[in-house]
Amino acid sequence: MASSSSEALLHGLAAARRVLPKACVYACDQAHYSVKRACELLRMKLVTIASLPEGTMDAEELRIQAFARRRITPVFGNGPGAIVVATCGTTMRGAVDDITVLRKAASAAGAVYMHVDAAGGGLIAAHSDPEPNWSFAHGADSMNISGHKVLGLPVPAGISLVRRDLLPETKGGEYIAATDRTLACSRSGLASLLLWARLRSLGTTGMAALIRRCQETADYAMDRLEQAGAHPGRFPGALTVTFDRPPAWVVDKWHLACTGSMAHIVTVGHVTRAAVDDLAADLAAARQTVAA
Repeated sequence: MASSSSEALLHGLAAARRVLPKACVYACDQAHYSVKRACELLRMKLVTIASLPEGTMDAEELRIQAFARRRITPVFGNGPGAIVVATCGTTMRGAVDDITVLRKAASAAGAVYMHVDAAGGGLIAAHSDPEPNWSFAHGADSMNISGHKVLGLPVPAGISLVRRDLLPETKGGEYIAATDRTLACSRSGLASLLLWARLRSLGTTGMAALIRRCQETADYAMDRLEQAGAHPGRFPGALTVTFDRPPAWVVDKWHLACTGSMAHIVTVGHVTRAAVDDLAADLAAARQTVAA
């Protein structure tokens, strides 16, 4: 457990650096800003890879960049390797990288360590049909997941998952000589208890039903925003619905997250169809005002 998903990501990259100490970190231009911050803290070189129109990492550019750095920085003739930060649920579009494709592309640099930033999309991907290639079953070495975004915990919480064979051994010792695999050392028992209570109350069936209901709300939002003339878009299975950035009064009223000409909503559990209807009405009114 971590204090946030960003701390959990930092833990995953620290594990990656132990495995491939000479490797660059490759992340998409749509990756969360915490990736850059983590690389700065760990003094790891970050290579930014362009995204495709749907928001996923461009695997061909990743292959080219990885191969170029293998030639520049050879290590024992096998290349320095590559640490890839894939995203499961990008910040603005909710896009999910295919880690099987990215691992193959990054192998141009040698060995590959695959970390998945699944803060916003991991729980969604795990209960989607069809399930995307995003998890340990598809080749991940570590991942971070948020405990509050989809599950709705009242405090920030993150989960760091790393393949056991990639973690250093912990040895028993007295208090001041104790070893610990975490970064923060101290952890929130409250966050752990809240996460346990939430997962136990939902169960596997309840978790799947929650995700399905949220996806149905996203489907509904697509229809209503299309009727409002907002040109909505959505990555398959995502809870994120993008649309044309509206006037400032709509952005302020709904506290919309925006970048450039795009705004979005994320249909997590508290977002109702009634709220979607009200937003669509405001978007339609704003569009009519501009037309007039």
